[in-house]
Amino acid sequence: MTSADTKPLFTLSVTAEIMGVHPRTLMIYENEGLVIPARTKTNRRRFSQKDIRKLQFIRHLTNKKGINLAGVASILKLIELAGKNGVDLQKKIFPDFDEFNII
Repeated sequence: MTSADTKPLFTLSVTAEIMGVHPRTLMIYENEGLVIPARTKTNRRRFSQKDIRKLQFIRHLTNKKGINLAGVASILKLIELAGKNGVDLQKKIFPDFDEFNII
């Protein structure tokens, strides 16, 4: 992953447009702790490419797998924990999600 992947570039409205969701949906994900965008000095949200990939995975889990947000939060925590131990749990459990690693 490059530093360009983690650079916060996209506003809330642009990210919502990329994702095809209402901006409020992204705010709900933030309130649930699923994705935490960077903030500008004026407190505006900025999303990185890594954030967008994570949001795409969240949408995959909710829309394609029917998992609620509490379940998504648990899955993301397990994937992160496994990643710290060198295991790519995301690819093992969700091979049908063909994006790059999200965490």
